[in-house]
Amino acid sequence: MKIESVELVRVELPLVTPFRTSFGTQTRRDVLLIRVLTPEAEGWAECVAGKHPVYSSEYTEGAHRVIADELLPRLPGDVTAASVMPALSGVQGHRMAKATVETAVLDAQLRAAGMSLAHYLGATQSEIVSGVSVGIHDSIPGLLDTVGGYLDAGYARIKLKIEPGWDVAPVAAVRERFGDNVALQVDANCAYARSDIRRLRALDEFGLLLIEQPLPEEDVAGHAQWAAAFDTPICLDESVVSAQAAAEAIRLGACSIVNIKPGRVGGYLEARRVHDVCQAAGVPVWAGGMLETGIGRAANLALAGLPNFTLPSDISGSDRYYQQDLTEPFTVVDGLIPVPTGPGIGVTPIPDVLAELAVRREVVRP
Repeated sequence: MKIESVELVRVELPLVTPFRTSFGTQTRRDVLLIRVLTPEAEGWAECVAGKHPVYSSEYTEGAHRVIADELLPRLPGDVTAASVMPALSGVQGHRMAKATVETAVLDAQLRAAGMSLAHYLGATQSEIVSGVSVGIHDSIPGLLDTVGGYLDAGYARIKLKIEPGWDVAPVAAVRERFGDNVALQVDANCAYARSDIRRLRALDEFGLLLIEQPLPEEDVAGHAQWAAAFDTPICLDESVVSAQAAAEAIRLGACSIVNIKPGRVGGYLEARRVHDVCQAAGVPVWAGGMLETGIGRAANLALAGLPNFTLPSDISGSDRYYQQDLTEPFTVVDGLIPVPTGPGIGVTPIPDVLAELAVRREVVRP
């Protein structure tokens, strides 16, 4: 395809409720969307970088500038999704920014072909089991009220964010209130040190599905030590930045489950490779979330339809995060959320909503 122009759109979206993790508290998202225009079709993608470089080194403004100034000028005159990453290889890092460009090109390519992203990736599931991520609360009673609301709404799995000082007690309280039949896991977002092992091992008694990324991103060896010491499976998130990283972590015994976030690994094509590496090793995966709007949520659902996604995802309904999503809302029914079947990612922004919420636009021409 020949790209005629690329539009970068910035949108400010308030969250329904503040979302607190060990990295900090978010009350709104500074969203970067890109729209690729070709003679055959348009393609949309959402950058998952946050406003500040706390989850990763990337952040929204930096991604905006590197896409406009460094990545787009490197694309060839005739481009396919498969040619994007080789063309961008001269730029080090910036996986989230690169993933955004690749996804928009892939969306346009598939729309022109009349093929869904789910079909292209090899999805075998038409509905995804939906879990919900629950942020750190100011009090345990407040946490229990929130968890109860999500269970009443039909979510099939609860994930609790934890940090030092907010870990064993809230997990114990949720288990006591809602029982052992609730699928429950925790996510530390790199908040602990190896010396915390004794405290965190107390979580073994609560029958958790997994403990996600307790140690820093670089400490794969530490995760291997913890995986050998815990009864609860260790899952890696931030440490898995590519299929190669996944293969190495599995070889070292650092995890027995992997959370796949396409933006973190550099796009949906690399995410599929991570899936395949884990499947070959007998390591189940699940789909993480980055507070995406409907644009990113739709693409994540397509990926989560692949066969080795056997654990509940973090892909929640639109109303979990936003009063008004950028697309038609995704809804959880009986714990399930459907995989889009339309061409490409299967959704586009609602024009009036995008016009109302967009705070900045930039058009880049090849």
